[in-house]
Amino acid sequence: MKDIKFLEENGVDINKSLELFGDSATYNETIGEFLVGIHTKINQLIQFMNEQDLANYAITVHSMKSDAKYFGFMSLADMAYEHELKSKAGDYSYVTSHINDLINETNKAIVLIQQYMSGQEGETEVDEKVEESTIEPYTQKTILVVDDSNIIRNFVKRIFSDKYNVGMASDGEEAIQIIKANMNNDFIETILLDLNMPKVDGFAVLEFMRDQNLLKKMPVSIISGDSSKETIDRAFTYEIVDMLEKPFNDQSIKMVIEKTLIYKDMNS
Repeated sequence: MKDIKFLEENGVDINKSLELFGDSATYNETIGEFLVGIHTKINQLIQFMNEQDLANYAITVHSMKSDAKYFGFMSLADMAYEHELKSKAGDYSYVTSHINDLINETNKAIVLIQQYMSGQEGETEVDEKVEESTIEPYTQKTILVVDDSNIIRNFVKRIFSDKYNVGMASDGEEAIQIIKANMNNDFIETILLDLNMPKVDGFAVLEFMRDQNLLKKMPVSIISGDSSKETIDRAFTYEIVDMLEKPFNDQSIKMVIEKTLIYKDMNS
């Protein structure tokens, strides 16, 4: 890799990023995940735009915005935020007129990261391997992280993997399948659940868990970038433990996990 100053010299807000990651070593360990993530998300956005699915477009571009902010790519984050606002407002004309600007800004970020990771001035090829997974019941105490951002999932995994198995789901549908597979055991200690995910969102997961009377057995805390009063009020109509706003750091997520585990012990 190049020196991290290479990114700073090219307009990346490294200082803001290190408030989350703590040090450049953790940043460097994670930036490859961001590279794969933004490449995947821009393809999803094109698909949702072509399908005129502005609801899922807004959710996905919100996730892109958050990931870009975590890694200091503020121009991309600002552009994604504008797309988020316009798509939420149903402005399909804006989306179609400005999608190429977003693609170009994304490609600039991809090239810059590739140069940084390779230590060379040319592009390198990114290996995007998708592992097939079969859903098997857990056999040890597990924290389940449900978030469409691989950055968040792996950030939480790094914090807790020395004490717990960390299970991961990238959307609500996968989360529900994992929960179903573990309904007859007591290995899911807690669930960290994002609310805004494409296709099947976090509220659908909460609804399923309430219907199955699982919210005490598998206590849930929310991690979300949406701090609107409407979202908070709706979330607390379910028996959740706590709600943590993104972006968060390792100390705040540890406090939420501890609080959620205490809740589980009290209701065991």
